[in-house]
Amino acid sequence: MANSTFELSEQQKKELSDIFGRGVNFKDKERHFYTHDVGALPSLIKTMVGKSKPAAIVKVKNEEKAVELINFARKYKIPVVPRAGASSGYGGIIPTKGGIIADVTPMRHIINLDKDNLRVTVGAGAVWYNLEEKLNEEGLAVQAVPSSAMSATVGGWLAQNGVGYGSYEYGWSQDTMESARVVLPNGEVNDFSGEELGKIIGTFGATGIITQITLKLRKYEKTGAISAKFPDASSMKKAIKMVGEKKVPVWAISFLNPQWADMKNKAPYKTHYGETVDEHRPELPLSYICNFAYPVSRDVSALESIVKEAGGEILPDEIAEHETQEWFRSMKVKRLGPSFIPAEVVVPVDKIDTIFNEIEKKIGLPVLVEGMVTKGEEAIMLCFMPHSERSFKYNLAFPLALSIVKIAEENGGRIYASGLYFASQAEKVYRDRFKLIKEFKKDVDPDDIMNPETMTGKSMINTGLSMAKTFEPMARMVGNMCGVGHQEFKDEKGLPGDIISHAFTCAQCGYCVNECDQYYGRGWESQSPRGKWFFIKEYLAGKMPLDQEQVDTFLACTTCEMCDYYCQLDLPIERSWMTLRENLVQKRGMMTIPPFEIMAQSLDNQRNIWANYRVDRDKWIPDDLRPKIKDKAEIAYFAGCTASFVEKDVAVGTARLLDEAGIEFTTLGDKEACCGIPMLVAGKWDVFERILKMNIANMQKAGAKTVVTSCPACLLMWRTIYPQWAEKLGMDFDIEARHYSEVLMDKLDVLKPKFKVPLNKTVAWHDSCHIGRAGAGVYDAPRELLKAIPGVEFKEMEHNREKALCCGSVVTLIDEPQIASKIGNVRLQEAVDQDADIMAALCPCCVVQFRVAARENDVNVEIQDLGALAARSLGYDIPDTTNDALAAWAVFEKMIDLMEPENMTDMMVELLPDMIGAMPSYMQAMMKTVKYVPGMNALMKPMMPKMMPMLMPSLMPKVMPKMLKAVEKRVPMPDYMKEQMPDLMPAAMENLMPNMLPQIAPLLTPKMIEYIKAN
Repeated sequence: MANSTFELSEQQKKELSDIFGRGVNFKDKERHFYTHDVGALPSLIKTMVGKSKPAAIVKVKNEEKAVELINFARKYKIPVVPRAGASSGYGGIIPTKGGIIADVTPMRHIINLDKDNLRVTVGAGAVWYNLEEKLNEEGLAVQAVPSSAMSATVGGWLAQNGVGYGSYEYGWSQDTMESARVVLPNGEVNDFSGEELGKIIGTFGATGIITQITLKLRKYEKTGAISAKFPDASSMKKAIKMVGEKKVPVWAISFLNPQWADMKNKAPYKTHYGETVDEHRPELPLSYICNFAYPVSRDVSALESIVKEAGGEILPDEIAEHETQEWFRSMKVKRLGPSFIPAEVVVPVDKIDTIFNEIEKKIGLPVLVEGMVTKGEEAIMLCFMPHSERSFKYNLAFPLALSIVKIAEENGGRIYASGLYFASQAEKVYRDRFKLIKEFKKDVDPDDIMNPETMTGKSMINTGLSMAKTFEPMARMVGNMCGVGHQEFKDEKGLPGDIISHAFTCAQCGYCVNECDQYYGRGWESQSPRGKWFFIKEYLAGKMPLDQEQVDTFLACTTCEMCDYYCQLDLPIERSWMTLRENLVQKRGMMTIPPFEIMAQSLDNQRNIWANYRVDRDKWIPDDLRPKIKDKAEIAYFAGCTASFVEKDVAVGTARLLDEAGIEFTTLGDKEACCGIPMLVAGKWDVFERILKMNIANMQKAGAKTVVTSCPACLLMWRTIYPQWAEKLGMDFDIEARHYSEVLMDKLDVLKPKFKVPLNKTVAWHDSCHIGRAGAGVYDAPRELLKAIPGVEFKEMEHNREKALCCGSVVTLIDEPQIASKIGNVRLQEAVDQDADIMAALCPCCVVQFRVAARENDVNVEIQDLGALAARSLGYDIPDTTNDALAAWAVFEKMIDLMEPENMTDMMVELLPDMIGAMPSYMQAMMKTVKYVPGMNALMKPMMPKMMPMLMPSLMPKVMPKMLKAVEKRVPMPDYMKEQMPDLMPAAMENLMPNMLPQIAPLLTPKMIEYIKAN
């Protein structure tokens, strides 16, 4: 049998690393993120699950790697647990015997599309929603799609089997799949089709690693929908049955009960930067609601008479349209939970009303029900009881899920799926396939290495489930008395109550994962938004430490807000991480990303992040334009740091366009300061506040009523953040903010005749996060300006507008440059796919990031600023600043590299003579004993890491001159930066050292002892 394996030997780690390279992770902390699925289990049941931390996680990129993994696992009898979207809650991916998590999500590509025969072959990790989008572009569509399509994978739906939208016409997921390719536990690779598919369907990967699947397709057609309300479940059931009897050609039928409708009405609205998004949401009637979906070409006119005859009423079109748009966002009601007790059952359509009535009669807690009707007169009822997993009552109320299962069984139904938690019900789930699967599993996996215990369960859970069923009436009576009211979350362990609330509300559905650049840049669950919410829960439970590594994970968020866009619960995710930045850095004194400290000192001294002199800030202004710029004006152009000092083509291009459009404006000149967003992101909100006050005061002195920016981040500050902070600080603020593309939209009739130099290039357009999704929502204005340039062949990239991918952000660039280049390259390849000569953007920071990424990845695409392109078409000679950007970045790259613990240690070794010479005499005497007194060597090793933080504050001023020279040797700097280092470095190191020393001390101590012995 497979060995329980919670730690690998060094030899085993080496072998896995040889197979997967960087696609393997052995870190203890990271492994903790792979111990669960979406289900929130009561503490008593968690105890029954036992230890569930894998020994390693691997990224399976192709079938060959899957075979190598299986052969490795067989060699050592190590369990392997396949994992994809992890969007289910049946314990199908819980590594109860440790082993290796095989993450198959990298296998997500379309392998073959057969349009003639309506078939597509895809990797098992293909996400349904993404696949459907690509198929729609080809005039095709999948036959059925799960309600968790935003994160669920094709392989995952086969591994569990289920029902979704389209199942009324096409059946269960297995019915829409023609064949599957699987790496078996014996190392063989088999293709399964027809009846043979029954051996692997719904087995949660216990019979092998699914690598690819061939799906049956249909012709794409726009979906129409009709929603109807019914006074009771009986009338709704009658309507559903009549639709079948009269063969009305609907594609999907879904329904919900009045309690669910009520919760949907009460669910909070989406917010953006704390402000409610103006979103019209129709009020649902508190009735049983049934939604009928169909391709618009079909004649479903009979629905109206059916609904009427059944005693129902057709609802307004806006409700049907809204319900269709909400297909994949049903868990939004969890905002009112914050936890759910789930019960998912398959029932005969004939018994829907009976089961609803029995639930209402026997279950004392509110039960929200969403259902889907499938081919063959069955319906799936997803039942959820709002509760709080933090309450002990959760343990006592949880058995009510079994009461609902019992009600279903008494009426000819069964549980929806088995998995670890309901393995004892497997025979009822698999029915006539049960014996076939058991025999096949025994044949190909005699050692039970593939997802062990998922099919058989754990004895404690099986016993507990059996007892709960035996004593169901008593458990139900207790459970009915154990509801909870509205849950208030207070500050706890230094974390704000609202963030704690969001952590427990998070459905762990994974919608936020795949498009998160922090996740796909680094590749591990801890980096995803859902991983961070999970961490907060585990931290509060005392199971994970809030250490510097975790702080770095929160700080590394690029603020792109892709997670906010995809979150089905509309949680304010990015705003929560922003709050934590201040909480962790400023309030708790933990370390920010080190280069931010240099930036902070530069901001305080010279008002910019590039360590340049502020007197040079407005030197970008062309000589012929300077006389036209007013001392005071109602419109002020705010250039920002990068456009002022590095990519001056951005500022020059913008100013030229404003001037040619006949707009009079002023600037703050050398009194302009950084907008401050780097300090917000760094968690140094005290520095941000000083900058904000300075900028607002100077702008008011200039008489500005409207601030025009070229940088989207600057726009975000002036348009949204400054007004909010001004109100909080009691400051007057009556300034409007606009991006120059918005301003020029009103002047295109003036500008268009002036564009005379054709570009004659193919240009792909990049929507910067803070001009669009994460900021002002400006999409059309820059496109119109770009298209107005003669000779532009405009191309949209695959991800555009609110779905546009982030460049990787300067946050990633100054934190992990290699990761930034990886993230940037994902976006660059979308431009390459469009055969673009140029990728155009309007954010100076995006331009820097893409220019660096293009160089690092050898991508032959020019990165150009929109304003510079437009100004060149006006006839102005504006130099390309690509080399300037790369040169400026090179300095920061060296500084970032220097601040790595290993490199800081090397520099400290060079400073050891000065450090020891600066120590108090008693310390020097103790140092000498290391050389002459036996045993002092061993004593010093544990002492020095504790003593260094106490000594360093007094040593640092004495060694700073030598440290500056050591820095200069390692970081080639321009003269202006070198001249400022004596002012910048001491304060930066004073802030960094308390948190950096614990990382450096273990590395430095042995080298210090070695030095003392030698000298």
